[in-house]
Amino acid sequence: MFLPWPVMILSYFSSAGWQSWDVEHRPVIAEGMALLVDEDLLFEDGQAAPRPVTVINQWLRLLPASGAPAPSSWENYARAVKEWTEFLAEHGVGLFDSRDQLKAGLSRYAEHRAAGPIRSRFAATTWGQHMSILSIFYRWAMQEGFATAEPFTYRSARAVFSGTGRAMQMNLAVRRTPKPHVTIKYLEPDFLDLFRKGLRGLAPDGTRDTGYSGREMTRNAAVGDLALATGLRRSEFTHLLPWEIPALPPAPTAIPIPFPVPAAITKGRKFRTTWISYDALAGLHDYLQLDRAAVTGGSDWRPPRRWGEALLVTDPDPCGGRVNGVRRSWGSLTPAERQRLVAPEGGSCLLAVKGDGGPFTAWATVFERTADRIRARFEPRFPHVHPHRLRHSFSMQTLEYLVTGYYRHAAKLVCDTDADAALIFYLSKADPLLVLRDLLGHSTVLTTEKYLKRLDTTRIYRQAYETAGTAAGLSEDTAARQEAHAEFGDDTDGEL
Repeated sequence: MFLPWPVMILSYFSSAGWQSWDVEHRPVIAEGMALLVDEDLLFEDGQAAPRPVTVINQWLRLLPASGAPAPSSWENYARAVKEWTEFLAEHGVGLFDSRDQLKAGLSRYAEHRAAGPIRSRFAATTWGQHMSILSIFYRWAMQEGFATAEPFTYRSARAVFSGTGRAMQMNLAVRRTPKPHVTIKYLEPDFLDLFRKGLRGLAPDGTRDTGYSGREMTRNAAVGDLALATGLRRSEFTHLLPWEIPALPPAPTAIPIPFPVPAAITKGRKFRTTWISYDALAGLHDYLQLDRAAVTGGSDWRPPRRWGEALLVTDPDPCGGRVNGVRRSWGSLTPAERQRLVAPEGGSCLLAVKGDGGPFTAWATVFERTADRIRARFEPRFPHVHPHRLRHSFSMQTLEYLVTGYYRHAAKLVCDTDADAALIFYLSKADPLLVLRDLLGHSTVLTTEKYLKRLDTTRIYRQAYETAGTAAGLSEDTAARQEAHAEFGDDTDGEL
């Protein structure tokens, strides 16, 4: 008779009602922490060694202090170890078995994820992520004395960025992947224009797309432009509040406008200031004052009970407001708390709202459907668009402006106005990579360099070089260009 292998239940911790748990103090476990429970609902069985699920949960609880502060990371880590543990159990291998058994299990697991049932297969990048998570788990388990071996083999390597090198270990279980620059991860200017028009329900020529009858186009266009003009991550622009949107300057300006990003919604919970263009900010204010106000005014929306109690806001201002009668700064409110905020005039307090006044968060769906429509109706080559592609597009456009001196020239034109003097000085003097580092919220410029290597920045520097050469009178004669082009005349594949 077939007996199913043990399975684990993935759940999430909540301290609600902890006073009735017969414990003296509130548990020191992060809210929303992923945890695993064996199907018999027990964490121990009287054995000297703890159950694997108990060890895994102990490791998961330490993640917020081990470089993984985001709840989404906790879930990913828990799922990776859960699926690995269940697979080993199915084949009679223990989570902390001998090295030979673990290596045999890893070999079978690799084959299962590469060529097993379709629903079980992993792309190379997903497989690499899971192997990285399992490697971190086993290293910790060995240090703590729970494991005596791990299934992985490593080789030594050295990573170098800007002349600074460091030793590192390469996990040989990770599959080879294409070079990062093979796939373009941002929208070129012409595709960017198509996408912005698509969000507005327009055809490529700017006229109304008569074959599309979508809703909330003003909202979608305003938030899409916000993402493109600020480089915010999806979790960041999704959880902004109307009162956190900067005021619109009295007159249009070519200099970007500082845009503070609250620490509570950023990756790593680090406050930073990015910027936004005047046009994108004007579009946001139009949406706030017209479409959004019409939807939220008088709305009786309340958060679902599963989210927790409603948080009623009164006396809001750009810095904060009263939340259930207690004065709070906006920067102290987490994304989960922000989704439960109810505005004084009614409806959700999130920037983007649905037709009933509730919060709208499904931006991945909006952007992907817009891309699908453009690809089906107008441009078959149009790529898939996810929220992070807009962040990449912001990075490329900003780097192009910085390298070509666009912002520096604009700063000179407005130096005698009342524009932000500190920002003008910054744009005039700072290195482009340093500016981009600050805007993206990277911890070091090395991170920004590594990030840019994943994008095709060659075009930007080539165009800047050619433009500067032409301006200096160095590109009048095309003989050199023709001679260089002739070097590739005999190539049969047509690639340079």
